[in-house]
Amino acid sequence: MKIILASASERRRELLNKMGWEFEVLPSGKEEKITKEEPWEAVMELAEQKASDIAGQIRGDALVIGADTIVVRNGRFMGKPKDKKEAEQMIRELSGAAHQVYTGVCLIRAGNGTPEKKTFYEKTDVLFYPMTEQEIRDYIATEEPFDKAGAYAIQGTCAKYIQGISGDYNNVVGLPVARLYQELKTWAFRN
Repeated sequence: MKIILASASERRRELLNKMGWEFEVLPSGKEEKITKEEPWEAVMELAEQKASDIAGQIRGDALVIGADTIVVRNGRFMGKPKDKKEAEQMIRELSGAAHQVYTGVCLIRAGNGTPEKKTFYEKTDVLFYPMTEQEIRDYIATEEPFDKAGAYAIQGTCAKYIQGISGDYNNVVGLPVARLYQELKTWAFRN
């Protein structure tokens, strides 16, 4: 079965490549709209929007994978920062504190019949060491934060500020591949 990743994220591509699967990348251009208040519901909603958009465009049998990640601190959703000021604000808020990273995944088996869908999420707790104002400015100057939820990349230079995590590291990177594999094994690859 053809696998399609409905995401432009380079990190998600890298994670899927590590799984050893062949896949195509067809990023969804659909405007993302959050209508849910709970973070796990919001990420599943966004992932479903991406996967549904691409599933509606393809012909033939395919498995579409949509995913979306948000960072949550004290109930506040942190997506990708719009600018330097917002990135600094996010990192300042995460400094010396714990937060949660949620990734929603939507799988759609498209083909000749009625599409089948499965949606799930993964949550990882992340704890930052305290950062000085100079460390925050230096990190923002790397420009790494600007296309990342919560304004940081755990696999990048921000790694030196991560005190610990509880949960799936790959979830923080952008795709919980172990959970994805288990879901696919019992659902999409069952026939």
